[in-house]
Amino acid sequence: MIIAAAQFSARPCDIGANAARTAALVTEAGARGASLVVFAELAVTGYELDAIVAGQDRLTMEPDDLRLAPVREACRAAGVAAVVNCAGRTAAGPTISSFVYGPDGAPLTRYDKTCVTDRERAAGFVPGSGDGGRFTLGGVAFGLLVCFDAHFPELTARAVADGCRVQLASSLYGRGNGEEEVRTVFPALARDHGLYVLLANHTGPAGPYDGCGRSGVWGPDGLAVASAREGEELVLAELALD
Repeated sequence: MIIAAAQFSARPCDIGANAARTAALVTEAGARGASLVVFAELAVTGYELDAIVAGQDRLTMEPDDLRLAPVREACRAAGVAAVVNCAGRTAAGPTISSFVYGPDGAPLTRYDKTCVTDRERAAGFVPGSGDGGRFTLGGVAFGLLVCFDAHFPELTARAVADGCRVQLASSLYGRGNGEEEVRTVFPALARDHGLYVLLANHTGPAGPYDGCGRSGVWGPDGLAVASAREGEELVLAELALD
């Protein structure tokens, strides 16, 4: 199975442009043989916390949101599943959410970020319950993380206990300390739990950060299977899951 991490620069609060870019990358991933493509944290709106909260329902969404129809159609046309990270809508407040669409374009699951940061909480985002975040594709079970979740190994341990063989992280890491975190956190997560780990990260301006790129996939031995540098890129990795 081939999986992909999509690394691009989101346009701030421009859902239409970002959804179109996401759909195009789904199509490209399918043309290059991928079964699944994963997008960075808040890729659909950009990491614009204050604007999302101030906009109330204008920038939050549910998995069936009409503005994501181009993404769902691209999944269906290409036969590719996608993990699309958005500002989710709940009764308690906005969440940072991964919506997973199957290769037929239908929703498979939703995962709301469990471990929100102090900055996110202060802006008004609420944490998820830790439930969900599991789906199966081609007989392989996948788990989901969103950025800071990767720093809590118990979440990945729980995914392994549930039978997941691949952990998918939609994230935002900036230059400087973020680059060091990418170099250390993700290889260790893969090695310590004996599974594949994918990181989809931003590149370029993303809210108060400058995304460092370096999306990639690490194998159960902690070694990189595929990796990006800076700039927009679709990173593909073939997993040995037999």
